[in-house]
Amino acid sequence: MQRSVWLMLVTLWVSQTVESCPDVCSCSRTSDSQKSAVSCQKKGLDSFPSNLPPDAWILKLGENDITDLQADALNLVPNVESILLEHNAIKTIHPQAFSGAVHLRLLNLERNHITKLPPRGFKDLLNLRFLMLGQNQIGLLKADMFAGMKNLSDLDLPLNSLTSLPPNAFKHLTSLKVLDLSLNVIQRMSPKAFTGLQQLMFLNLDNNSLKTIPAGAFKPLRSLEMLVLDNNLLSSLKPSALDGLDNLQELYLRKNNLEQLLPDVFSNMPKLSQLALSGNRLKTVNGNMFIHMPNLRKLHLHDNPWRCDCNLSSLVQWLKQTKAALSPRTAMRCLSPPELQNKILSSLGDDKLLCHV
Repeated sequence: MQRSVWLMLVTLWVSQTVESCPDVCSCSRTSDSQKSAVSCQKKGLDSFPSNLPPDAWILKLGENDITDLQADALNLVPNVESILLEHNAIKTIHPQAFSGAVHLRLLNLERNHITKLPPRGFKDLLNLRFLMLGQNQIGLLKADMFAGMKNLSDLDLPLNSLTSLPPNAFKHLTSLKVLDLSLNVIQRMSPKAFTGLQQLMFLNLDNNSLKTIPAGAFKPLRSLEMLVLDNNLLSSLKPSALDGLDNLQELYLRKNNLEQLLPDVFSNMPKLSQLALSGNRLKTVNGNMFIHMPNLRKLHLHDNPWRCDCNLSSLVQWLKQTKAALSPRTAMRCLSPPELQNKILSSLGDDKLLCHV
């Protein structure tokens, strides 16, 4: 939400011409402001422009051919607050590229060719709130990469080449609220990967290759409200894997390989209001597990191969009694036994849910 407002301000900036301005760019300021907006989008630039107005607060440099960010690139614009460098050809970032940019609040580096981040390369960005690094080729994270970014609230890293999350990867980001790691190829995470993220509210791990969640991996995330684990390779979940998520309100586990769930797997999530388990391999679930969720408002259980026998009776009874919205109720159907195939779960009585000895 905050990032959207900030980008809107960047987009709507208009008006007066500014004296000092790169030849191919346009520079303007509003009549009541001492700050300049510099627009150099789609100008064929292959390097960071010079002759920038010293009062620039917005630099729009997207959709060019810039290949690297050299040391002290921002010396001429000490008060810059927003830099848009999306869709360039940036491969390397000098460790001193952002030296002195203490007022920078938004940095967009999406859709470039960055393979690694410089150690301590963002250390001067003490007031940065939004860092967008999606659609690059970053394959490794280290804790020193984010040193100094004590005020960062939103870190976006989707569509990169991450295969693992090492210990203390984000330990310097103590104010982070949003972390997007979706659409990578993460197979492993350290139990200490999320150390330091006590303020995190949204974690997106959608579309990765996780087979297991280490015990206590999410324990530091005591403020987390939404966790997305859709489209991974999880076949089981232990209660210890979800330990510490006392404030979690929404949990998404769609399209994994979950075959069974222990009755107490969600027992430490009293605030959970939305749970998505559709598209897994669940054949039976103990309905008593939902007793631990007094605030549950929406549940997704469709597209599972339900085996409608006596082991499913507690779930069927709970489905008939719950006030939670089942999305959609009519899509929850039996796969077996043959005589009940395609029957809606909530329509079945105990006389149909039989176990043959």
